[in-house]
Amino acid sequence: MNIVDVKNITKTYDGGFTALDCVDLAIKQGEIIALLGPNGAGKTTLISTICGITRATSGHVTIGGHDTVTAYRAARALVGLVPQEISLEPFEKVISTLRFSRGLFGKAPNEAYLEKVLRSLSLWDKKDNKIMTLSGGMKRRVLIAKALAHEPRVLFLDEPTAGVDVELRKEMWEVVANLKRDGVTIILTTHYIEEAEAIADRIGIIAKGKILLVENTADLMARMGQKSLKIELANDVSAIPTALADYALRIEEGGLVYSYDTSAQRTGITALLADLQAAGLQMTDVQTRQSSLEEIFVSLVADPKDAA
Repeated sequence: MNIVDVKNITKTYDGGFTALDCVDLAIKQGEIIALLGPNGAGKTTLISTICGITRATSGHVTIGGHDTVTAYRAARALVGLVPQEISLEPFEKVISTLRFSRGLFGKAPNEAYLEKVLRSLSLWDKKDNKIMTLSGGMKRRVLIAKALAHEPRVLFLDEPTAGVDVELRKEMWEVVANLKRDGVTIILTTHYIEEAEAIADRIGIIAKGKILLVENTADLMARMGQKSLKIELANDVSAIPTALADYALRIEEGGLVYSYDTSAQRTGITALLADLQAAGLQMTDVQTRQSSLEEIFVSLVADPKDAA
């Protein structure tokens, strides 16, 4: 079941710039989907349009079956948004910030729920602290807590771990995983490729206002990822032997690298190893490695003109 449906959304600004170009996106209930794209790709504009902050030039969006224009209040009540910018009242207490946000959506007071949210984000001991006394990482967690205060079913995270250290980033990944277990649908934009690879069920890649693809993370890796065989040699080589020219090998420090498609009927590894031995090259170690999502991403968004 889709909880968010984006149909043929286009956003063109008065100056003529098209930030979104006929975007279609269906988001399933309870999934984590990561939107990857370079700066200016349209990620934030897409989130703002889905949330009703930006009005699309054409097309329409529904959240939980509610149109974001004709049934804005019902649609918006299902959504929590964590923006890139940290915009919080500095003199307000953490718990008061959550209470206020919950009240804005007409929700009855529920201190037990707010305590659960703050504990899940390791903020309970800071509940009576003023926002201005918190670190940058804690403020970002308060933004997430604030977005969750009214019990949304869809949570948008726009660069949620920007400026956050590695340890806290991993903790926030755990928070996102726990939210998913609670049935919350999560859409995040990120510049951290490993973030998408680690926590997302599906990856959407956007560039120049267009969705290039949306695919299960594992399937994307299997379909587009290649494996490489690193062959370490007893002695360094300065050139590929003529007998091995057909294998498209490349020289790396300490040996040779052979790339192959995991979905191919034959990888050619067996023949390669036999020919290496016949060429008089002594192997000391063999390792395989998978192409990273980052390599896949770069290949998809690369401008063909750049390669010309």
